[in-house]
Amino acid sequence: MSVRTVGVIGAGTIGRGVAQAFAEASFDVVLVDVSQAQIDSAISQIGRDLLVNGMLSGRTPSEPPEDVLARIRTGTGLAPMAEADFVVENVTEDWDVKREVYEEIDSLCRPGVVFGVNTSAVPITRVGSVTGRAPQILGLHFMNPVPLMDTVEVVQGHFTSEQTLDTALGLLKDLGKEGIVVQDAPGFITNRVLMLTINEAIFCVQEGIASAEDVDKMFRGCFGHKMGPLETGDLIGLDTILNSITVLHDSFRDSKYRPAPLLQKMVDAGLLGRKSGQGFHTY
Repeated sequence: MSVRTVGVIGAGTIGRGVAQAFAEASFDVVLVDVSQAQIDSAISQIGRDLLVNGMLSGRTPSEPPEDVLARIRTGTGLAPMAEADFVVENVTEDWDVKREVYEEIDSLCRPGVVFGVNTSAVPITRVGSVTGRAPQILGLHFMNPVPLMDTVEVVQGHFTSEQTLDTALGLLKDLGKEGIVVQDAPGFITNRVLMLTINEAIFCVQEGIASAEDVDKMFRGCFGHKMGPLETGDLIGLDTILNSITVLHDSFRDSKYRPAPLLQKMVDAGLLGRKSGQGFHTY
């Protein structure tokens, strides 16, 4: 199936980045969320990011921001997904929520439409099992900030077809991104390692071994990381970190994935990182 219109479900940090990346690559985009306020916020932020990202990447924008924004249509609810040739889902890391989304869009979308699951830890084979199109389900784990990241983790579920992989890898190439194919397992590669790192860094702060500032400084100075693990957690969102590490703990039944109590406490307090203005650092 030729892809002209991309449906993007979820207008949070990652979802709006996905919408922006496809719109910048001249695709028509349908961006939906449950809240009009979230949609309005996402469109405003995309407009700002289009101005800033060119400076950060060193690339000269090929067209003005308003032309990119004109290719993004919006809506609330999932009905507009009936127009999509390819769907990327970016809702919260909660299996009950994701399951409901896939059950609904499976009946809305045309039979040939591929679903890209943008998840940190939910198994792709499980997602495929609640649809009638398991061969057309794969993971597309975009990293934040989506428009500036050159690599995407592509997850092949048990039933994912080679044709589906080829379609997704071709789309990523159109975005100027490389897809690296990995097999389906909880957390895949990136988050199976990253969530452990962030969670263990939180334990270090919880136990008074070092401050958040010094933990991050060690990773930047000793390992050459652009961001420390706690800065990364703040960027992703500490609620997402908690959901992801909980999925890993439930999936592997291994105590090494137990969430740090301090992480749970901060999420309960609404200290979620950049999106709330306060996490392990102040924004």
